[in-house]
Amino acid sequence: MSAALPTSSREWHLVARPHGWPEAEDFALREAAVAAPAEGRILVRNKHFSVDPYMRGRMNDVKSYTPPFKLDHPMDGGAVGEVIASNAEGFAVGDHVLHGLGWREIADMPAKHAVKVDPDVAPLSAYLGVLGMTGLTAYAGLFDVASFKEGDAVFVSGAAGAVGSQVGQMAKIKGASRVIGSAGSDEKVKLLTEEYGFDAAFNYKNGPVRDQLKEAAPDGIDVYFDNVGGDHLEAAISSFNLHGRATICGMIAQYNATEPTPGPSNMALIIGKRLRLQGMLVGDHADLQPQFVRDVAGWLSSGELKYRETEVRGIEQGYEAFMGLLRGENTGKMIVSLD
Repeated sequence: MSAALPTSSREWHLVARPHGWPEAEDFALREAAVAAPAEGRILVRNKHFSVDPYMRGRMNDVKSYTPPFKLDHPMDGGAVGEVIASNAEGFAVGDHVLHGLGWREIADMPAKHAVKVDPDVAPLSAYLGVLGMTGLTAYAGLFDVASFKEGDAVFVSGAAGAVGSQVGQMAKIKGASRVIGSAGSDEKVKLLTEEYGFDAAFNYKNGPVRDQLKEAAPDGIDVYFDNVGGDHLEAAISSFNLHGRATICGMIAQYNATEPTPGPSNMALIIGKRLRLQGMLVGDHADLQPQFVRDVAGWLSSGELKYRETEVRGIEQGYEAFMGLLRGENTGKMIVSLD
C-alpha cells in the first residue's frame, strides 16, 4: 500500500439534466473523500480523461444502449492513470492503467475493471484515442460494419475528429480509390488533405453538403462513415453507388436539438441503389481488439497513421472541454489532462 494517500479528490457531477445545449449550472465540481482501497480494488490517480460526443446522450434520462448519468454522482468515461494504492493481486503501485472512471482526480475501482497499458509503447493519452475506443470505433466501423474493400470510394463526416480522421487514413492505407472528408473549418479541411492524406475535403459551412460532396466525388461513393447525420446522411444517400454501405456511428448534428430533427428526404433511393445503412456500437467489436492493436501499432510506427489531440489542462476545465467538443473546437481526440 502507498504510504501517504491523498485524503480528497475533485470530481465532476451532473446536477441537472440539460435541455438543448448543456449549461454550466448543469454541472458541479465537487470534493469527495478518498480512502484506502478495499480488497480486490485499486486507487488510480488519473493523468488524462476523455470527453466524447456520446456523453451528451447519457445526460438525458432516457433508456438507451448505455445507462444515463445519475444526478449528483460523478460522471464516468475513459481515463488513464497511475496506480497509487493496490489491494489487488497483479496490480502494483506505479502501474499505468486504462479504465472507465474519468471526470475525477482519483478513481477507486475493482482491479478487474482496469487494463494495464505501457507508456513506453505510446503516450498514455493515446490509449484514450488512436489506440483506444475511438481508434477501435474507426477500425471496426470501416472494416467490419461497412465491409470496406480495396478500390472503394469513402466519404467521412466529422472527418477531423478523433474517429473520422482515423477512418480516412485507414481507408487510404488499405487501398481506397478516393477518400473525401467534411469538416467545420477551412483549417481542418487543409489538415485533412495536407497531413492526413485525404484526396478531397470540404467545409460543410461553405455551401450545401450535397453539392459539395458531388463535386468532391464525381464518380460517387461506396462507403459512408457517418458521425454527423442530418444533411450529411442525405448527401451520402444521393451520392451512393449501387450497393453502397453506411456505418452510422454518431449524429452529433442532433445531440442538442430540442425538437425532432427531420430525416433525409431521399430515403427512397435506398431501395433502387440497394444500400445498407447499419448502426454501430464499439462494444460489439471487442473481438477485434488484438488485431486492431497489432495493425494500428504497426501503422503508427511506420508513420502511415497520424493523429492529433486537443489537450485541455486541469480538471476544473472539464465542462469547458466538453462544450468545446460539442462546438467542434477540437482537432482529433479531446483530452483533459490533470496536473
